[in-house]
This record gives sequence, C-alpha cells and structure tokens, in this order.
Amino acid sequence: MKRPIILLLQEWSYKMQASKRRHIAKSVTWRIIASVTTFIIARWFFSDDPNATEKATWVALSEAVVKMALYYFHERAWYGTNFGLNPESRTSKKIKDE
Repeated sequence: MKRPIILLLQEWSYKMQASKRRHIAKSVTWRIIASVTTFIIARWFFSDDPNATEKATWVALSEAVVKMALYYFHERAWYGTNFGLNPESRTSKKIKDE
C-alpha cells in the first residue's frame, strides 16, 4: 500500500532535522577531543616559552572554531553522497530507523 505523499514529506523533514542535530553533536564532541590534543601538542612545542600555556590555549581555541565549521560542512557533503555505500544501505537504514 502506498503512503500519502504528505506523510513521506513529514517523515523526510523529521529525519533531516534529526540528522543535522546528530552532525552538530558529532562535530562538537570531535572538536573537544581534537582541541585537547592540539593544546597538548602546542604546549609541548612552546615548552621553553614562559607564555606556553597562553599560546597553546589560543592555538587550540582558534583552530577549534575554524575546524568545527569545516567539519560540519564536510560531514554534510558526505551525507549527501552514496559514495562507498551499497545501493541498499540508505534504504535499509531508513527502514530500521522507522
């Protein structure tokens, strides 16, 4: 039995909203991990400098802002492709999520 188009559109809209929230959450959690790593490496590079902690903090903060935005758009671009997926992957995933 075919479902009315309005139900399909509502379902698609909900999944897109949930998907975007998921991508944002993944971006934030990954940036925390990556920024702590960057801070540790920058602190080590500047270890002889009396302002090492301050410099490492600014390096970590600035790279976090830029890279979080880049990661979000990168993730959205990959989400929009089927590259490397089986043709049934997206269909079977959507059915499991319902």
